[in-house]
Amino acid sequence: MSSPASGDREKVVSKLPGWLRQNLKVRAAQHGVEIQTAVEQGVEAWLALAATPSPVETVGADSFSTFLPAGQWDRFRQAAGDRRVSLTQGLAQSVQLWLETNPAPSVPRAKYPRRRIVCNQKGGVGKTAVTAGLGAALAEEPDSLHPVRVSRHFAAQLDASQSDPLEVEDLPGLGRRTLLVDFDPQRHLTTQLGKDEIPMDSSVDSLSKHMTGEAKGDVRDLIVPIDDDRYGGRLDLLPGCQDGFLLDVALSKVRFREAALERALAPLEASYDEIIVDCPPSLGLSMDTAIYYGRRREDEPAGTSGPLIVVQAEDSSADAYDLLVTQIEDLRSDMGVEVDYLGIVVNLYDPRRGFIATSSLEAWIEIKDPKVVAVIGDLTDQRKAVRLKQPLLSFAPRGEQSCTMRALAREIS
Repeated sequence: MSSPASGDREKVVSKLPGWLRQNLKVRAAQHGVEIQTAVEQGVEAWLALAATPSPVETVGADSFSTFLPAGQWDRFRQAAGDRRVSLTQGLAQSVQLWLETNPAPSVPRAKYPRRRIVCNQKGGVGKTAVTAGLGAALAEEPDSLHPVRVSRHFAAQLDASQSDPLEVEDLPGLGRRTLLVDFDPQRHLTTQLGKDEIPMDSSVDSLSKHMTGEAKGDVRDLIVPIDDDRYGGRLDLLPGCQDGFLLDVALSKVRFREAALERALAPLEASYDEIIVDCPPSLGLSMDTAIYYGRRREDEPAGTSGPLIVVQAEDSSADAYDLLVTQIEDLRSDMGVEVDYLGIVVNLYDPRRGFIATSSLEAWIEIKDPKVVAVIGDLTDQRKAVRLKQPLLSFAPRGEQSCTMRALAREIS
């Protein structure tokens, strides 16, 4: 049955099995087309077939409506009668035909993995939470839809009277092969994700030992997977070790020490699209190695890799930010390298804290270069996820913080 609609389309009501409707919704989002356009193309392709295709399972089909060009449904109804198939079966065949002729797009593989250096020399701003949330958002299943906060107008969050000023849209996951590197000797990333830290033992390799040339084995042997179907085996962790507290001293004896982290991680790069480094709250030699690792490489597009600076909406974060930027600029100048800022993340923002919070957020937004790429609210989901030793997006996949992490992943992609 159909009823007139405005313009040159008419509303069509039929039936479609739930699994096929979900596949249609995901694939249309992957290709950036409207569902009604996909159905229109599928019906037109079905009408052009010389013979009826194989039947599609339609048990449990329920109501499905869309808008098709005027007259197309009448032609479809006539063809279904001629081919002796029900309208439900014919529509299911049309949708299946569109899915087969529009396969899921493959994730593009770049020459180098993107290297995100999550940093701020001030502790307690939430670098680890941002590292874990960003990594999970980058790795999520591309054949499923996940809620994303699509608005980038962060100034709307200054108005505490707006309970939900940002729009949420269901989008396919990014499907990136992602490695999280716990480069902080405090090892919070490792413990938050429920994994064992590397023991501080002379007989056991660690990232620090690979950086200083003391390791005996392969750095790939240190990697542990983050087990959750939503990441499809694409999210891994290189755990932390307490020996990182001694790294700056050890690096002082290493030749070309700025490249130590790059040399250590080089064997892993071919296996990942994204490498995210959770940095220590320090301005020492180890931080120099992280900044150098995130520099722009030859033939690498600008803005692909670099530091992502996590701050809070308060004054001490501003002081720490200035010190970090000075270190980055000094390294850039001294070594003649290009370092692209990926942006500023204002974390744990709560406008109910009043003038200090709102005025600080205004100050971050006014910087412009680097610009604010995400404002993450101070909510309980992250704290609960840490307590349960789960990734945030596994614990609360539809929560506000998770939606914002996905927006961040897209903003810097």
